[in-house]
Amino acid sequence: MPYATPPADLMPVIDAAPTPMVSLGPGGRHLALVHYAPHPGVAMLARPYLALAGLRIDQRLRARRRLRRAGRLSVLRVADGAERYLSLPDGAQVGAPVWAADGRRFAFTVDRDEGVGVWVADAETGDAAEVPGLMVCDVLAGEPAAGGGTVRWSRDGRSLLVLASPADRAALPEPGTEPRREETEGKRSQLATYQDLLRTGTDEDRFEVLGTSVPCRVDPATGERAELGAPGLYYLLHDSPGGTHLLVQRLHRPFSFRVPWSWFARSTEVWDAAGGVRAVLADLPVSDEVPRQGVPLGPRQVGWEERAPASLAWVEALDGGDPVAPAEFRDRVFRLAAPFDGEPRHAFDLRHRCVGWYDLDAPHQVLMVEHDRDRRWLTTWWSDLDGTREPAVVFDRSADDAYGDPGAPLRVTHPDGAQTVLADGTAIYLRGDGDTPDGKRPFLDRFDLATGATTRLHESPPGATEHVLGFTTAERDQVLLWHESPAEPPNLIVAGLGGAGFRPLTAWPDPHPRLTRITKRLFTHDRGDGVTLSGMLYLPPGHDPAVDGRLPLVMWAYPFDFGSADTAGQIRADRFEFTRITALGPVVFTLRGYAVLADATMPVIGDPETMNDTYLEQVTGAAKAHIRALDEAGIIDPSRVAVGGHSYGAFMTANLLAHTDAFTAGIARSGAYNRTLTPFGFQTERRSYWEAASVYDQVSPFRYADRISAPLLLIHGEEDPNSGTFPVQSERLFQAIRGNGGTARLVMLPHEGHAYLARESVMHVLAEELDWLERWLGPGGEHVPASEDVPTGERVPASGDAPGGGHVPVSGDAPAGGHVPVSPQGPPT
Repeated sequence: MPYATPPADLMPVIDAAPTPMVSLGPGGRHLALVHYAPHPGVAMLARPYLALAGLRIDQRLRARRRLRRAGRLSVLRVADGAERYLSLPDGAQVGAPVWAADGRRFAFTVDRDEGVGVWVADAETGDAAEVPGLMVCDVLAGEPAAGGGTVRWSRDGRSLLVLASPADRAALPEPGTEPRREETEGKRSQLATYQDLLRTGTDEDRFEVLGTSVPCRVDPATGERAELGAPGLYYLLHDSPGGTHLLVQRLHRPFSFRVPWSWFARSTEVWDAAGGVRAVLADLPVSDEVPRQGVPLGPRQVGWEERAPASLAWVEALDGGDPVAPAEFRDRVFRLAAPFDGEPRHAFDLRHRCVGWYDLDAPHQVLMVEHDRDRRWLTTWWSDLDGTREPAVVFDRSADDAYGDPGAPLRVTHPDGAQTVLADGTAIYLRGDGDTPDGKRPFLDRFDLATGATTRLHESPPGATEHVLGFTTAERDQVLLWHESPAEPPNLIVAGLGGAGFRPLTAWPDPHPRLTRITKRLFTHDRGDGVTLSGMLYLPPGHDPAVDGRLPLVMWAYPFDFGSADTAGQIRADRFEFTRITALGPVVFTLRGYAVLADATMPVIGDPETMNDTYLEQVTGAAKAHIRALDEAGIIDPSRVAVGGHSYGAFMTANLLAHTDAFTAGIARSGAYNRTLTPFGFQTERRSYWEAASVYDQVSPFRYADRISAPLLLIHGEEDPNSGTFPVQSERLFQAIRGNGGTARLVMLPHEGHAYLARESVMHVLAEELDWLERWLGPGGEHVPASEDVPTGERVPASGDAPGGGHVPVSGDAPAGGHVPVSPQGPPT
């Protein structure tokens, strides 16, 4: 049966071109705009690949599997708004830009028939040219602009440091027929249920061939290269701030059938600038016995001190990497400077787990962030790696506290290539989302580390959202803003601080001008126990419940965990952002006359060790409270309510249908429904199945499939690689519902993973969902034709109704090191 398509009047809305991704170059003089097609044809996803060591590898490209690539790049000069498109080969599949420290040149990859080439562009002139004879291997290092190290500028900007494809690429071993063998004896490998792992000896050989690269220094103009080392399994090549040394990380055998490649046996080494090995900082074995939610032993988060010529810093666990082992201090910070022939120096200890640090502009000074797992608490220390000053607390707050979030330091690439927090003496710049009870108000602050004084430099005006992307002048009196509002699509403006005026830089159009009239408002109410619930309520254009009557409702949600009722009730909604209607987000349902409560909060509150003991009571209580409040407001017909969600939201959806009679139908996409298949934890659950079997049982909707009486639409990608959400989860729940006489429909999408990308797939998903809602809820109110006066194209965001075109603005000033703080919580499962 062919792919289905939604009604014809929706197609122009869904196909409207997205807002380009923005990359601001160092110095703020130039922008690179990435014009992309987030929904490629299914043919791109259907290209053959090999699933090896937790990666999916395109064996023809000798690169990571391509799911989405840019089609065009343009450059824009901030001074006058002049935009030039780069001249690229027809049909080019392009990577994102990697800026040189001069803020004028950037490199990017272009896929070729025989591999991945590298180009360099001049943002001032708009000229671009391929680096002659160069092909790179991104299998291990990943995309350069995503923090990978496949292509990186040297600090002085004179050369590129690349992981090149070997000139004589080895033939790929042919797959054989062999038994799969695994054995365990005494090892406690309580890890996530990873997919795409190595399974056979042939897999190991293939992985080694495809991951092999050669570290090189390349002249970007001539392509002349100097090989810095022998071919190997490299995943990091990064020069020191002084340019005298290289930090090199690579894998070596033995590999593992238990864990992905990043936990294989690996070494961290220091080389001189010509490739001579000067020190082996660590040579670690396979990390397949890491405690649950713990960290591996040995050095981790290794990176250069950005204001020292050649000095490394890293952390090591003092508690065996086990977060529940008793320990006065959990992590120790070390540093080692050139010539790297002595013992590492102990800098200081942390009572809790280090999640990363920011380099300040002063030598050896950092902002170190630690996470208290038990309290769900984040503490930021102003620390000195050479021990000349006592660490001082800068921020100390609940990780759940959105209102108290001070923002993240604005980082910058200096002309000498150093990458630090932007500072004026002891004052730094912080930008944040600005969550408030009325919605997000993004801001830019100047914060003095010495005095604690904060000066607000910019805040989003009432009724709009403005993200500061960076400064555009050396005097720091002018900023580049990403501006949008419910009635205005995203655009860039240059604004003077302190009300000194502004000027538009772009004029990107409204992708669906007639539909901006959709009613959107923040809806808040009480769960019934003092916890505030919220969601973004969308009504069809022109609908007035007082005049036009009640509507059927689609509730779309994803549960989150919190340590307290106060933080759980905080408003995190994007109230003042432009909403782009997409095929995969729920707002499109308003065009068929349904009310939509999007991002409906479903907080699960309690002790982090035991909060899932009351998961069912809390999510069912929240869902019923949402329905009750909308009913009492006269907005919805409570007898016609559907619930839906993706991933953990799908898990929630199936549970709500199994344990309440509040819903007429459900839509569950890419979910996990039998928690015995994720026995060593799921989402933020810390206990194993054998420690909390009754909890795993009671929250598994598969166990209660005989109680799912409301019709459930199950959708899943046939090649979902996400840990825990195996495709078989949806297949087995469907079979269980069918075997118990329930009503369900199963849709398995060819070539798709956890999120759905191909244009054919997302159109099919929307058609299935619209049909399901009309079939079981009945038609909505008067639907709105969506085809008039709407620009057409082939590009839409990949998931949800994402504000601002589906992506967060990015800056070229983000450091490329490996120790920037990350979220203390793991990925959803």
